[in-house]
Amino acid sequence: MNYLDRNEFNFEPSEKVLEAIKNFNPKDLCFYTRIYDQGKKSVISVRVSEIYGVPEEQVLLGYGGEEILKNAIHYFLTLDDNKTILIPQFSWWYYNRVAGECGGNFEMYPLYEQEDTFAYNVDEIIEYTNRIHPRMLLLASPNNPTGNSLTSEEIGRIMENIPEDTMVLVDEAYASFITSDTDYIAPLVNKYNNLIISRTLSKFYGLPGLRTGFGFIGKGHDQFLSYSNKYLGFNRFSEAVALAALDSDEHYRRVADEMEWDRQLFKSELGNLPGFKVYKSVANFILIKYPVEIKDALLKALTIQDYKIKFMGDKGLESCLRITLGRKEQIQVVVDTIKNVFLNK
Repeated sequence: MNYLDRNEFNFEPSEKVLEAIKNFNPKDLCFYTRIYDQGKKSVISVRVSEIYGVPEEQVLLGYGGEEILKNAIHYFLTLDDNKTILIPQFSWWYYNRVAGECGGNFEMYPLYEQEDTFAYNVDEIIEYTNRIHPRMLLLASPNNPTGNSLTSEEIGRIMENIPEDTMVLVDEAYASFITSDTDYIAPLVNKYNNLIISRTLSKFYGLPGLRTGFGFIGKGHDQFLSYSNKYLGFNRFSEAVALAALDSDEHYRRVADEMEWDRQLFKSELGNLPGFKVYKSVANFILIKYPVEIKDALLKALTIQDYKIKFMGDKGLESCLRITLGRKEQIQVVVDTIKNVFLNK
């Protein structure tokens, strides 16, 4: 089966990752890590601290980016009577489910369709946040499923103009596909105590099955760190593989660059067909508006070829497909199938 529905990785891991797996000593699993005796969370948090220039004590680790998001939402929405989180209108359904798990409630702020993209209205987010005064504001950059992002300047402008007691959670799971520049993270985290930035090894580094996420938090949150940290450390096998992945940026940057071929193929082959619109994406997936009357035939044709893509059901996006960017031969099959179904409807 070719899974192009969950933004997973259809390429090869780096040589360093393969070597780390082959050379891992199983006897290491017989003992807890000793790095906790040094007051550190993990060898991963130490390495991330070095890469991003953020103090190790402000580095977050989790069972994928999912756990970092979940821990933050569960913790901050149960601090007091303010249990409201603002989330993007078109975004990952998991955000509002996690809020509900801890008795929180969510309100949505809009994203706007602009020609071939979606966009945040930063001024409106600022106004909305000041008016609602939520416990948390969630920003996804790039946003899933719309594929649009915020610049570091826009994030800074939001932080500068909202209440200091509103925790801002920026989900950057797909951010490495935009740029290799991460120099903005340390200054933001150092300046704003109410900021959390979440990242993961699942997307750019192609290791969703490893379940390893990392992030950063502003100063002054010892209670949250105590809540989210693991007393006995982390999975030592995952640590070894994660370190190898973090040392393989060149390999994964090459893979990310190859995805531009996918984007251009979708645009050139489907962009001018009646009823289609190919939205701009800076992530490892693409959103495409299509004529919904071909849905059943398209689903059947893809199933026959062992392909899965995401048929969106979100309100306002019911006429859209979200397709993970994969290998060239996979994307060619998907594009050809969509065209054939459409032209023979």
